[in-house]
Amino acid sequence: MNQAVNPWSETRIWNGGEFPLERGGRLAKLEIAYATAGTLSPDGRNAVLLTHGYTSSHRFAEPASDGAEGGWALLVGPGRAVDTNKLFVVAPNMLGSCHGTTGPASIDPATGEPYGPTFPEYTVADMVRGQRALLDALGVKHLVAVVGPSYGGFQAFQWAVTFPDFMTGIVAAVTALKRPRDENANTSADLAKGFEHDPGWNGGHCYPGGIKATMAKLRVRTLKNYGIEARLAPKYPDAGERERAIEAIAAKWAEEFDPNSLIALRRALDFYDITPHVGRIRAKVLYAISRTDKLFPPSLEGPTMAAFRAAGVDATYTLIDSELGHSASGDDAAKWEPALRDFMARL
Repeated sequence: MNQAVNPWSETRIWNGGEFPLERGGRLAKLEIAYATAGTLSPDGRNAVLLTHGYTSSHRFAEPASDGAEGGWALLVGPGRAVDTNKLFVVAPNMLGSCHGTTGPASIDPATGEPYGPTFPEYTVADMVRGQRALLDALGVKHLVAVVGPSYGGFQAFQWAVTFPDFMTGIVAAVTALKRPRDENANTSADLAKGFEHDPGWNGGHCYPGGIKATMAKLRVRTLKNYGIEARLAPKYPDAGERERAIEAIAAKWAEEFDPNSLIALRRALDFYDITPHVGRIRAKVLYAISRTDKLFPPSLEGPTMAAFRAAGVDATYTLIDSELGHSASGDDAAKWEPALRDFMARL
């Protein structure tokens, strides 16, 4: 099995036109960046939707991808657990992100300037409704599964309650039924306040220069919270060298990621809580947690699986026995690949 094989298309842009939002606003034009791998069957029923994490992009399952939630190239591709020889995989960039989909860095047609802090409030359900419209345009009639880590897992759960009959299964890794509410989870207001000291912030109107140094410092803290030190320790046993490597990774990310997207995506989670709606889930569920994840710890297993049992959901749990924290689903993929492969075979 050749790890270097890249089955993915180039990034494409779908234009969905005007798009109303749950919170009362609207977008004059919704564009979604996406990539695909594999071939859609004539009946349109062999598709998998691959949903990415908070700070990565729709290309997180490509070979050599290095997102904070881990690259997924060992899990998605020819002969992999999500087998692109058999399945048509669609990976969209989520609403509000900054890798081609409409978001705060996009031009507001009303002003001719980037939306910035004026980007309208939206929800995870809005993301999912946009993705459904994209799939309809591509000819997808039914999903084998929605699969994703972290924020991508939030989307998978949202799919299961918004369109419960449109997929056979969901895979939600290193995630939860509702947003984190602890000391490791900054609110959107916390993020905005943390940017105020940077003279380039300008109340969020920070284009074109951005606030790259501030974003890089934030990224270092995030990567450490996600477990990057354990991942890099074998390659960089010297602590100083390891710190410099982390800073270099953070600086590269800060060159590309929009701070207003960071806030907008986090604000969308303010309205996210699937627990009252678990009874709507019809799909089979694979739920995976990393043993060392600080953000979504293994203690979530008990209440989450109890909620599934109470609602009659066909759910399977797997623990990723990894030292790599939140990034384990991709960076320690071999630890749970058999469980994912078995689950996909059931579908």
